Amino acid sequence: MRKTAINSLIGGSIYRLQERLLRRPTFTYLRELERSQWLSRQEIEQLQLQKLQHLLSVAEQHCPWHAERIQAAELDLSCPLTFADYQKLPTMNKADAAANRDQLVWRGAPGGTFRYNTGGSSGKPLIFYYGRQRQASDAAGRMRARRWWGVEPGEREVYLWGAPVELNKTDRIKTFRDRLVNQLVLNAFNMSPMQMDAYAQAIQSWQPRCIYGYASSVALLAAHSKERNVRFKLPRLSVVCTTGEPLFPHQRSLIQEVFGVPVANEFGSRDIGFTAHETPHGQMLMISESILLEVLDAQNHPVKPGEVGEAVMSGLCSEAQPFIRYRTGDMVRMSEESCRDGRGLHVIAEVAGRSTDFLVKSDGTIMHALAGIYVLRAVEGVAEFKLIQHRLRDLEVLVVRNMNWHEESLRKIEMGLKERMGDDVNIRIQLVDDIAPEASGKHRYVVSHVQLAGGLGIATSAGAAS
Repeated sequence: MRKTAINSLIGGSIYRLQERLLRRPTFTYLRELERSQWLSRQEIEQLQLQKLQHLLSVAEQHCPWHAERIQAAELDLSCPLTFADYQKLPTMNKADAAANRDQLVWRGAPGGTFRYNTGGSSGKPLIFYYGRQRQASDAAGRMRARRWWGVEPGEREVYLWGAPVELNKTDRIKTFRDRLVNQLVLNAFNMSPMQMDAYAQAIQSWQPRCIYGYASSVALLAAHSKERNVRFKLPRLSVVCTTGEPLFPHQRSLIQEVFGVPVANEFGSRDIGFTAHETPHGQMLMISESILLEVLDAQNHPVKPGEVGEAVMSGLCSEAQPFIRYRTGDMVRMSEESCRDGRGLHVIAEVAGRSTDFLVKSDGTIMHALAGIYVLRAVEGVAEFKLIQHRLRDLEVLVVRNMNWHEESLRKIEMGLKERMGDDVNIRIQLVDDIAPEASGKHRYVVSHVQLAGGLGIATSAGAAS
């Protein structure tokens, strides 16, 4: 245990040094969050308005598209802002952010601006920019949430992850850095039975304090381990944190059964950032100091308390490219409860947002749906898409084009998907004018009709019906 404590201390120290060298104020913001979470709800909402006023001032000075909207709403930012003033601004969406990017980015943001991609399960690719403050907000928000579960920065964590940004950097230097800060990264895009056997052994050897990954991928690993009668012995493990999609009750039960600890789900997106995290009391608490959330109906009116509506957010740390009254496409329901530990943070009762399926290669390798999604969102000219895996070697791709589409895009889609799925897969690309939602009204951007082998089907959303 003494050796473990020393390793955690070293990992935490190196983590702090890394953030300082990268000019990210992560640990400074973490200290602020540790204090501000104990403010009253009224005090936190006042803090939100102060940060919002600063964000709008930045946007007015440095982002012409926002400046025009602020002036059209006749907001006087020299006077204290009210929530009613804020609501005079029109909402924005992903199409606005994509079409007006050059008029939205503040190139002179402190610490620089950094290009990023999004799209995720929304199926609508978006290139945007973020700055050091936004990075610090995400990292510090997660650190604070981990502390609710007894996990300190620098303690050993396992990441079951697969975003290309992370994987492309997982070379010797990146792997060495991950280990120095006590992070073991496992590829969620390659989950063949043999690979999952190796993952189980790696987790057992690593003895993490926390496991973090896509909800469906962690559930899949749990289902595989259960089938193989793996008995994890992880005395230091405190919590499994899931992200990226809704966590279904049967998945939560399965993960808890296999790993022997509680499961805490988080809510967020790449464009807005880390938004909320579950507490040991089962409440989903917002990082209210960084995110201002409204829940609106299709006519931009606030829904009644307890009703589901669209999450419309302002990223209070998004100075590099401000997201202001941004329609996320996620459906949520707010709670009128207070935090049971006395924090003033807002409580989300339900995240009803999108789910994804797995994709299966002909050799049986199971991949998180984002493995296919990232291919489509990286191709210029794709406005919307849907992947439908009818059979093991039969993949249909529906594509709605935008003005940047060109014939080379077809080849890039096919090549990218074959790299992920294998050369033996038959890829049929259909160019369509629009993509209809499911009968339920929800949009599913990856749908697989391939049955997962054995008991692994209980890891997917379909398992909830069985």
